[in-house]
Amino acid sequence: MQIISRGRVGLALWLALALFLPACSGGGHDHYTGGGGAAPDAVSPVVTFTTPADGDTDVAINVPIAAAFSEAMDPATITDATFTLTGPGGAPVDGTVASYGGLAAFTPDQDLAAGTLYTATITTGCRDLAGNPILADHTWSFTTSVVGDTTAPTVTSTDPVHGDTDVALNSKVAATFSEFMLPNTINNDTFQLTGPGLTPVAGTVTWLGLTATFTPASPLLADTVYTGTITTGARDLAGNPLPADYRWSFTTGAAPDTTPPTVTFTDPANAATDVPTNKRIAATFSEGMDPATIDASTFILTGPGLTPVLGLVTYVGQTATFIPSSDLAGNTLYTATLTTRARDLAGNQMAANHTWTFTTGAAPDTTPPTVISTNPLNGEIDVQLNKKITVTFSEGMDPLTMTNTTFTVTGVPGIVTYDAVSRTATFRPASNLATNTVFQAKVSTAAKDLAGNRLAADHIWTFTTGIRIVPEPVPLGFIAPFGSFGDGAGMTNQGVLTVINGDIGTTGASTSITGFHDSLGNIYTETPLNVGFVTGIIYTATAPPGSTIAQQGALSAQTAYNNLTPAALPGGIHLGTSELGGLTLAPGIYESESGSYQITGSDLTLDARGDPDAVWVFQMATSLTVGGPGAAFPRNVILANGALPKNVFWQVGSAATINAAGGGTMVGTILAVAGVTISTAGNVDIATLNGRALGLNAAVTMVNTHINIPAP
Repeated sequence: MQIISRGRVGLALWLALALFLPACSGGGHDHYTGGGGAAPDAVSPVVTFTTPADGDTDVAINVPIAAAFSEAMDPATITDATFTLTGPGGAPVDGTVASYGGLAAFTPDQDLAAGTLYTATITTGCRDLAGNPILADHTWSFTTSVVGDTTAPTVTSTDPVHGDTDVALNSKVAATFSEFMLPNTINNDTFQLTGPGLTPVAGTVTWLGLTATFTPASPLLADTVYTGTITTGARDLAGNPLPADYRWSFTTGAAPDTTPPTVTFTDPANAATDVPTNKRIAATFSEGMDPATIDASTFILTGPGLTPVLGLVTYVGQTATFIPSSDLAGNTLYTATLTTRARDLAGNQMAANHTWTFTTGAAPDTTPPTVISTNPLNGEIDVQLNKKITVTFSEGMDPLTMTNTTFTVTGVPGIVTYDAVSRTATFRPASNLATNTVFQAKVSTAAKDLAGNRLAADHIWTFTTGIRIVPEPVPLGFIAPFGSFGDGAGMTNQGVLTVINGDIGTTGASTSITGFHDSLGNIYTETPLNVGFVTGIIYTATAPPGSTIAQQGALSAQTAYNNLTPAALPGGIHLGTSELGGLTLAPGIYESESGSYQITGSDLTLDARGDPDAVWVFQMATSLTVGGPGAAFPRNVILANGALPKNVFWQVGSAATINAAGGGTMVGTILAVAGVTISTAGNVDIATLNGRALGLNAAVTMVNTHINIPAP
């Protein structure tokens, strides 16, 4: 054996861990330096984390063995005599030992034997900088796989995500990987940000744990599309490169982010009791955080008398996890704190410390987690081609084990994210699935809960695709708060029962709005027979608060309309009929072959099949008519199995006429070039629209109408 101060692969691992494990100083000690009256450090260091972990199986035969300490160690004491690896019969394994601060790494000279039990030992000869030894030998064992690590790393999530809009101008850009990466391969050559015309953005790249962060040298430009790229030069600790360059794009807004982040969820919850003694403590933020600010100085766990608990802090997605270095004491009150040093990717710190308490029970948790639901269901058919595959667990899971190596779809590359609040992991395919194909999804036993318990068995299910493509909800931008908008032509109400829950507006003069008053007391040509209440604000070109908001709304409405057209969303399903009445439609894009759609004769049902993200887009070159036949018989759009009004869009090339006879319930955001008419004069039955009526180049007229803006 040789002892080195920097190892080849070992160096990569220490640096990955050195950046990843600032929590090794958790509850850290002040060391005596020989000056002043400070007392000498007499606290012994402990091993807080190892990789592989004790009891791990299926460990790759070509990766280093590493350990993290509770504080910086004397490198002269981290040697081949104090950090050893043995195989069957106690036979020593040759390799190199290296140390860096509070970390030590053992890199075998050659691949380990397959399917073999190995034991690593760190002895009491290891001492901290004050000369204190660990109190007892630290020993752990693991079993190797039959192969080395040949799995390519992948990008599992980004912040901003692909397609994001209104991104803050002062935001950093982050990418999270499926595993530890070689730090010297994460740099400005492999992590690039470009603006218009692929112009490079100047900035710096940092690496912490599983996350690389690009910090622009100056604020980003407003209303600009940027593209992030991670190249195949990025490699994992076994030297495997990304299989292909990973690219994603986002669009900035008009302003920087000045909103402080908050903690939205903790596990355990505040005041929880009977918490297992081997529980890991998790906290989820309201937005992506700067990984460099999530460590032992910002995530602190204390026991009785504010005694610090040693442990490891990890950060994945929007969730930070504190992993105690040993089981917590039973029947004991603990306090967890996230401090204001924690900052989001725009540099905003938390407004105040977030503190919560919980009380342990008497025993550890040894119950394996289970899968309680999947989407699609096992055996489901006609699954959309761009479906996101989800799995929900019986309890909170360790985010570090929610990756595209533990959650897979056979033959499909993709990224995996985990939502701690819903306990749901989501697999997002890198491209649309093949049509009319059976796919197998699997969550493996490598998935662990927050007590470290694995799934008892692989959870496997299958589903079959159809031919449908379901788009993401179309961003509405500044038009989202408007229940109705008449662009330059304005808006007219007749009747005394009209209520619009939201704003209304026009880019025309105030005189183009008739029959309305708003929450500010502004009245627009109301008569005793024509009274409509707007719960929000009426925006026009000539009345306070001015035309800016109305103009922004008009531009956003036109952009949304353009994004809903067949040119932007091709591949719409042709139903062979323009009549939607009597149909039950799954999520998808539907394009009228005749140019128009009607809902007459009977109602239309939209079936989400249990998917709250299900989206419907109806594209028509000319008109939309709801109600009838003729001017009578109001018709309805019925939402089934979790369908939501916010996810229904009607792109109308000319005019939309909704329930001319009054009554009925229409659903979705209607964007019509030639305006929208809801009900007709003289009708007293209330016509309801759970959505928006947006006229791009003509007026919106309504009679005794209720419009309810969908909840976001």
